[in-house]
Amino acid sequence: MSNAAGTLPDIRQTVTIRKPIRKVWDAVSTAEGVSAWFMPNNLEPKVGFEFQIDGGPWGKSNCKVTVVEPPYKLSFRWGKDWTLTFELVDKGDETEFTLVHSGWTADGATEFGQPHEVVRETMNGGWVGIVKKLAATLEA
Repeated sequence: MSNAAGTLPDIRQTVTIRKPIRKVWDAVSTAEGVSAWFMPNNLEPKVGFEFQIDGGPWGKSNCKVTVVEPPYKLSFRWGKDWTLTFELVDKGDETEFTLVHSGWTADGATEFGQPHEVVRETMNGGWVGIVKKLAATLEA
């Protein structure tokens, strides 16, 4: 969470997945894996790699990989303001997965002109279901 003036708290969603860390890493660090639980994309886990997430009716968003630390952390810039980070903690036969969606500012707006304050609340609720979908997809 950021404490800088004018920023809004990061979105953080954590779930324990009943699969080993390597299985979860594959699901959050490859285009095929991320497409299964989030949105179609052409991600490659290489720092500096530029890719797109296909948001359907919201269009395609440009992204750029900024951190790759297999099998523990992947981060990428999403659109003009946001960063998504996937953090994994090895718990043996289980993995603790945390999604962090940062880059929210009180006076910011998305590429579509929607205020961050409004979109953040909507996306916070959406991430709850998406993180559960990741767990359900892997545990099926």
